Amino acid sequence: MQEILLLNPENVSEGEAATYSIRNAARAVVTDADGLIGLLHVTNEGYFKLPGGGFEGSEDVMSALARECREELGCDVRVTGEIGIVTEYRKKFRLKQISHCFTAEVVGEKGSPAFDEGELAHGFETKWLIMQDLRAVLGNADSVSDESRYEAELYMLPRDRTIFEAAQEANSTFHESD
Repeated sequence: MQEILLLNPENVSEGEAATYSIRNAARAVVTDADGLIGLLHVTNEGYFKLPGGGFEGSEDVMSALARECREELGCDVRVTGEIGIVTEYRKKFRLKQISHCFTAEVVGEKGSPAFDEGELAHGFETKWLIMQDLRAVLGNADSVSDESRYEAELYMLPRDRTIFEAAQEANSTFHESD
């Protein structure tokens, strides 16, 4: 998979990055039968993000993506395409995160998410939005809480905007018809 973005806003050197722990993650732009796109609204922190997260145990990328979509969106998905890889160097956490990104569609019925305690504490809610609304919320850092500003402004919002824009370029399903 091709790298579509390298996020290094804190100018981490190659030597420094070599000492960081590595976290692999899977993320997706997921559409339902009505063309709505699934997002997570982190209500207590004031931002939206695409579904996805880190691999657990011996999971591979597809297993991690399937689990994350069931947990965060409450549905099973079918991958429809590859978007690319986003690499992030997060100095504060001494972390190199590699996100493997896909387009996907809902398979079967949408159910309820199964957020973990940490996600519930942050006020996670699943939202299904039209493209225009998604573009607006992924581009807006105005409501981000001070506690989340580091991660949301420097990493999550630029990462997820890039993933969505790359999905639009690669897949006509995400192009507006107006």
